[in-house]
Amino acid sequence: MKIIPAKTPESIKLLFPNYIWDFYDRKQKTIYLTFDDGPIPEVTEFVLDQLNLFNAKATFFSIGENIKKHPEVFNRIIVEGHRIGNHTMNHLKARKSTFSKYVNNVLECEKKINEHIKIKDKIFRPPYGQLSKSKLTELRKYGYQIVLWDVLSKDWDKNVSPKQCFNNVINNSKSGSIIVFHDSIKASKNLEYALPNVLKYFTEKGYIFDKI
Repeated sequence: MKIIPAKTPESIKLLFPNYIWDFYDRKQKTIYLTFDDGPIPEVTEFVLDQLNLFNAKATFFSIGENIKKHPEVFNRIIVEGHRIGNHTMNHLKARKSTFSKYVNNVLECEKKINEHIKIKDKIFRPPYGQLSKSKLTELRKYGYQIVLWDVLSKDWDKNVSPKQCFNNVINNSKSGSIIVFHDSIKASKNLEYALPNVLKYFTEKGYIFDKI
């Protein structure tokens, strides 16, 4: 089984310069929290409650099917001032999807997002971090910037404890880091421990949390 590092190696970032990996060049002490796979009732709402406690903003890469199922939760993300990103309609794996199927799935999610908010500066995160050059090129034609990450919390991994999840973040993040959490049922146990502690840890060190 392939082991995914919590910290993205600089060599990987250099191999794929067309992706946004981090914002190290920004001067203010800022952390960029991102949440994939929602919106999910209770889990996403927990995330939003925690962000509010620390006056934090974040970016949510939402799945179109979940937006369709839970529009009220999605609307809360928007109303509370967070940024929305596209994460496909059905959480497709790029390697297992044809070119047309994948691109159309992204556009279907865009249509669902646009029912709630019109977005000019569009961002996309491919599920599993997988995206071929041809799909990347096509999505850029539609105005998308592709956002990956600097740090993975690994909150979804059943072999990672809540404390390990927390340590994955605080041991690998610095100003400008883009951190991945998941507002999903699968990740909820680790998320519920790690997120409030991450927010507290970096806030006490003088960082702010902003949307991408």
